[in-house]
Amino acid sequence: MAATLFAGLLFLSAQNLHVLGRQPSHLQRDLLPKVFQLDDTIQHSLNVSSCPGYVLTGLQETKTGLTAHLNLAGSECNAFGKDIANLTLEVTYDSDTRLHVNIYDTANAQFTIPPSVISLPSAPTKIHKNTSDLIFNFEPSPFAFWVTRRSEPDATPLFDTRISSLPAAPIPPVISTDNSTALDGFPLVFEDQYLQLTSALPLGANVYGLGEVVASSGFRRDTGANGGIGTVQTLWARDVADPIDENVYGSHPIYLEHRYDSSTNKSQSHGVFLYSASGSDILLLTPPSSNVSLVEYRLIGGTLDFYFFSGPTPNKVIEQYGELIGLPTWQPLWGFGFHLCRWGYTNITETREQVTRMREANIPLEVMWNDIDLYHAVRDFTSDPVSFPASEMKKFIEELAQRHQHYIPIVDAAIAHQVNSSDVYDPYTRGVELDVWIKNPDGSEYIGQVWPGYTVFPDWFGNNTQKYWTEALRNWSQSGIEYSGIWLDMNEVSSFCEGSCGSGADLSNTTAPFVLPGEPGNPVLDYPEGYNSTISGPSGNITVNGTLTFGAGQSTSSKLAKRGIGAGNQTGVDLNTPPYAIHNGAGRLSINTVATNATHAGGYVELDVHNLWGLMEEKATHLALLDIHPKKRPFIISRSTFASSGKWTGHWLGDNFSKWQYLYFNIQGVLQFQLFQIPFVGADTCGFNGNTDEELCNRWMQLSAFLPFYRNHNEKGALSQEPYRWDSVANASRTAINVRYSLLPYWYTLFANASSFGTPPVRALFFEFPDEPELFGVDRQYLIGRDILVTPVLTPNVSTVDGIFPGRGGVKWRDWYTHDVVNASVGTNTTLDAPLGHINVHVRDGAAILLYSKPAYTIEETRQGPYSLLVTQDSNGSAFGTAYVDDGETVPPTPNRTLTFTASKGQIKIDTHGTFHISQKLDNVTILGTSKPSSVKVRGKAIKSWEYLGAQQKLVISGLALDLNTAAAVTWA
Repeated sequence: MAATLFAGLLFLSAQNLHVLGRQPSHLQRDLLPKVFQLDDTIQHSLNVSSCPGYVLTGLQETKTGLTAHLNLAGSECNAFGKDIANLTLEVTYDSDTRLHVNIYDTANAQFTIPPSVISLPSAPTKIHKNTSDLIFNFEPSPFAFWVTRRSEPDATPLFDTRISSLPAAPIPPVISTDNSTALDGFPLVFEDQYLQLTSALPLGANVYGLGEVVASSGFRRDTGANGGIGTVQTLWARDVADPIDENVYGSHPIYLEHRYDSSTNKSQSHGVFLYSASGSDILLLTPPSSNVSLVEYRLIGGTLDFYFFSGPTPNKVIEQYGELIGLPTWQPLWGFGFHLCRWGYTNITETREQVTRMREANIPLEVMWNDIDLYHAVRDFTSDPVSFPASEMKKFIEELAQRHQHYIPIVDAAIAHQVNSSDVYDPYTRGVELDVWIKNPDGSEYIGQVWPGYTVFPDWFGNNTQKYWTEALRNWSQSGIEYSGIWLDMNEVSSFCEGSCGSGADLSNTTAPFVLPGEPGNPVLDYPEGYNSTISGPSGNITVNGTLTFGAGQSTSSKLAKRGIGAGNQTGVDLNTPPYAIHNGAGRLSINTVATNATHAGGYVELDVHNLWGLMEEKATHLALLDIHPKKRPFIISRSTFASSGKWTGHWLGDNFSKWQYLYFNIQGVLQFQLFQIPFVGADTCGFNGNTDEELCNRWMQLSAFLPFYRNHNEKGALSQEPYRWDSVANASRTAINVRYSLLPYWYTLFANASSFGTPPVRALFFEFPDEPELFGVDRQYLIGRDILVTPVLTPNVSTVDGIFPGRGGVKWRDWYTHDVVNASVGTNTTLDAPLGHINVHVRDGAAILLYSKPAYTIEETRQGPYSLLVTQDSNGSAFGTAYVDDGETVPPTPNRTLTFTASKGQIKIDTHGTFHISQKLDNVTILGTSKPSSVKVRGKAIKSWEYLGAQQKLVISGLALDLNTAAAVTWA
């Protein structure tokens, strides 16, 4: 739900302040003179060309790596802060696949992420320095390091900070419109408010990750080669409606690089993770005439704490990252159902009506949601006594539960401040009693402004904040809002004013500083994208008199033990406007969020911990739900995330737009979060901002049915977009959800593997086919696991879609619906029929997939039905697959069973291991790619309930009623 509709109206004077970089403008110097001079003794050059770098001394080899001192090699340059003269280098071979390189200030004054926030693995007990595939190399003066593979010592380094490996500097702005992309030099810079490190990359490297972002270049990032302009990825959590190529809700400083060797036609992947919460810019650039690209890190605090992952496959890199920061939380099975929400269900009657109408339309609905309309006076942990009376809500939620459905409400990040002494609002007063609010530097409450008016914000570093949060959530549930999960919004954290604007203000003023969408003065009147009312009339329909309306009248052109508190305990640090201005899309760092000088328990300041707020709320909410619903898996969907958020929450892709471009962006967003180890992710289906239309919603409901989190949600005042609103959308939704629910055993197994091993459930095509360069930039298709290929329609007014089939002819792909083999072009696109209401889905040969054979209205009803098995034999007659089964809701460890399906010519073996009892039977088996048999046997006994369809080489065996708790074999000859 958008909190950023006012962003274009407020703070206009700050819109361009984020581009100061190397050469500040006259406006910036006039408005913010203190940015450029902290005191009378330190002048900032805003240029790193004179920075001397560091010299390595005191090298000591250890069992697990090495340590050394790094001393400033010359006079201080104080480019954007005060140089720190003495650093420590620690290199640790954590495992054979992970290398840790940590450069930090010897005094431990700089901020580092406390272990209470993210718990990393303990120091290695085994020696890996002689077996690791990653090798740390260094030059002592000036200090530089590079990382190579033991298996390829002479290959281009994976990471290389040597000046000799980088282009000659200085270099004028690489992005001509942005002076900060001037590259004055590449020394190691380590100042209290500015750190810089640069590594060479292969020219036009295949880089993925670094987010969260809606990237115009797609899933593969723009390095500035091959016609690109480059990337400036800013990490500063920000409440904003999904802008393109700017910082948004989450911060994830990890990238995966995929390298192809044209001499061997083989590829390898590796990963680089900067373990830092600091506000930062990460640049991917290729200077003119350079024979290399580069990645440059620019931080405004913290340390340079790097982890390198050796892969060598994309999936392995992602798994290795998960081993470090934590594996994804286990999702309840019901979470994979269809969810429905909107900002604008104004009362319980309207909310209940959606449940009724979805059932009348026979469109499965698993979870009903409410946005802030639920609240009394827009206050957290309440329900409006008139429009959502607690007793009626309790009854409504119990009705849902009786029908195996669920309910989720929103929880916003800000807590309303008591407006006067007669105002009774326990979540605020209890927070005062427990001392849990973020404070101003003078110790008073920091008071911002959000939906309910003036607000305070929980301080997750406080000793009592977990207790407070658990109490508030438990009290809310006991009041009648008996939720099954929680939706966390606005947790970047968002505030509508700059600074502690409520300090000394009239707290009784509870109005928002802008007009809400749909309210008088701010109607949502735009026609759906591509609709021209002067040509097609006022209806807004997909067709008028049989003619498609999209684009009518338009042209066809495409468009360590001791950890530092950080800035909170350092002198001479500018908390409000650091000398280096990162490219925050909002301008100054305190705009639309809590001010950077706000203080937290333990002495931390917001400047250092800003990017952690959402993660810490997610962790607190997860722990609270475990306390309230013991042994049940918490279901949480959150907006702002950081490294390790996946241990606690899923994610939705924020306040997107009802536009075809954002339908495409949906895929890259989901792929990003697989890399970030937050795999349970999806977008607001049909779009949040603006008005959707029938065709867009039709295509989007199909696409989202084949992505992990599946929710339709839109803004207040926009056209209703529930899938029953149009017959074609209803039909497409029923078909897509039917396939989704049949695939639930497959989805559930993929997520069990994600939670156990970190393996991504949704994959870019090159994840599974790493040696096919034509796939490296593909992000209009994707794979579910290794076996299911999805090729959605992402453009209007079409009845076909182009897609590439991986494998270069060595893999046989079959249509999911017909089981026909696709006659695919090798290494290039194939055109597929895609009439409205149809999404192309194909299954790979060599797969064995357990399915629900009778998808029903709810997931509980579906899972009570029988199973079926789909086997697609490869050219050798082989196929393989597994299925993980448990009760779908208990936090592991819990009784479970793993089924293994192994096919060879003429037989399928089913092995079963575990203690969970599967009550449902295997009803039928379909084998594709086999010749017609004369007999079929199950557990050695001949059966007659089979048929063969020669066109698909398909053998269908039915009426089996096989017990999946014991091993079995199906043979045919």
